[in-house]
Amino acid sequence: MSEVVISLKGSKNVGVIQTQRKPMHALEKILSKASNKTEIQVGETIDLEVDMAMMHDREGPQVFELIKNSGTKEIWDINKVVIIFDHDIPSPTIEKAEIRKSLRESMRNHKLKNTFREGIGICHQVMMEKGFVWPGAVIVGTDLGEGIYGALGAFGIGIKHSEMATVLMSGKLQLKVPEIMGCDVNGRLSPMVMAKDVALNLAERFGDGVIDNVIEFLGETIARMSVDGRITLCNMTFPMGAISSFIEVDETTNVYVKEQTGKTYTRITTDSGYKYEKTLRLNVDKLEPLIALPHDVTNVKPVTSLEGTEIHQALLGTCTGGRLEDIRVAAKIIKGHKVSENVRLLVTPASSEIYFKALKQGLMATILGAGGIICPPVCGPCHGGHMGVLASAEVCISTGNRNNKGRMGHPDSYVYLASPATVAASAIEGKIIDPRQLCCA
Repeated sequence: MSEVVISLKGSKNVGVIQTQRKPMHALEKILSKASNKTEIQVGETIDLEVDMAMMHDREGPQVFELIKNSGTKEIWDINKVVIIFDHDIPSPTIEKAEIRKSLRESMRNHKLKNTFREGIGICHQVMMEKGFVWPGAVIVGTDLGEGIYGALGAFGIGIKHSEMATVLMSGKLQLKVPEIMGCDVNGRLSPMVMAKDVALNLAERFGDGVIDNVIEFLGETIARMSVDGRITLCNMTFPMGAISSFIEVDETTNVYVKEQTGKTYTRITTDSGYKYEKTLRLNVDKLEPLIALPHDVTNVKPVTSLEGTEIHQALLGTCTGGRLEDIRVAAKIIKGHKVSENVRLLVTPASSEIYFKALKQGLMATILGAGGIICPPVCGPCHGGHMGVLASAEVCISTGNRNNKGRMGHPDSYVYLASPATVAASAIEGKIIDPRQLCCA
């Protein structure tokens, strides 16, 4: 609510009421603008004008079926809809091939322009690389991980296919204004301690205390962190229950957006004097490599306490740990070693662009030479789709963002979540190991 200031003027002491707007958060400004309101309140329901809407091959067919059944012939704006094939790609079964065939037909019928065929990469990464995410934008998608776009100062949120059908017909999304929680991260990360370790530490400390909130990352550690690291942090917020994430735009953001897209935008900042309802403070100077135990991302322990645990598969990649920085760290650890004969090391780059850069830098040759398996840049093994489904009692250590029961295959399999450094080191040893034992430079 706005602050009301009353001043008295003249001999008759006539009250003049002046309204002063309360300090606003950058995200509040984004949501206010998108809802054509000067002010919004936490808990208020608003109608947002959507800038971009993304669907992948799993949810897209259901969305178009709802639109067809509604009798709607044309969607709201074909230039603001993006379709990305990334989940069960290439199609592993006839049933899934038919689903993708249906989606391609819907794309043609609606004359959609922003469509990406199999192999381009994982939807979130492709959206950022191809210029469909920019600071200040409001983006919706049929995937829980849409909050990842907060790494670029945008508001992203995952929605159900029924909500997406409404968006495609109207261009609007009804949203209950979320509370913004500050996460102030300071200190310097030690060698072999990565953004994923920061995220796991926060998952342990937050627990389920951030459900339906937005988490904003700020502080000197974030200011020094690369966009790759920021994306990892933001992508780990939805497994904690947050609906989205946010990092205010700085020069690191500007450089990334300029290099990837050349898109112009207006920088939106938080007003001085803004106060968070809740703030979590974290110093990472003494942070060590961490790991989330099955089957809960908030059940986090130091890697040292799990050393010696036998593994059967190691997954390096996904939309959480498949960026160039992640692959580079893993290749550095792997170089000169061989993957344990008892372990399958699967590497899934987050996009074809990252894949190509890793090839040019010789990172893939290092991994292949050590006995790793390079998979297409798709979701695949992360969600148990194919290319790495686990058998009963098998253990996988993964850079993914979720490890719920049966996530990667058999309900009696086990998934541990860790950083690219820990995953790479463990693949070499055949068991969970602190990466600092193999590489500390």
